[in-house]
Amino acid sequence: MTKFIEKPQIIKAAGNKVKLIEEYFGRVTSNTNEVSVARMVSPNGWVEPGQCPEFNEYTVVLKGTLCVKTKEKTIEVKAEQAILIEKNEWVQYSSPYEGGAEYIAVCLPAFSPDTVNRDSL
Repeated sequence: MTKFIEKPQIIKAAGNKVKLIEEYFGRVTSNTNEVSVARMVSPNGWVEPGQCPEFNEYTVVLKGTLCVKTKEKTIEVKAEQAILIEKNEWVQYSSPYEGGAEYIAVCLPAFSPDTVNRDSL
């Protein structure tokens, strides 16, 4: 079956500042459980709680720098770079630099608040 998405749905984001999440495919917009595809725009100084998701997350940075902290290291992912965080790996995302970050996130299976397993605040 063909699914045409006229416009993305805006999803509420976790974190200390307002971050834009535009879901094109996923549980909300297309009722898709297999994969989610979203454009994210996070402001300078944004940080979200750590998480240990039950899905693989493929991230492609379009603009700015996204900081990706794992238990082993912190990686600065810049425009035109990408990173894969495999399921069950602890991770924390932030955009600490001027201009924030714009990126595409693809989750397999689709992102769900029930399977992201965020740290308590």
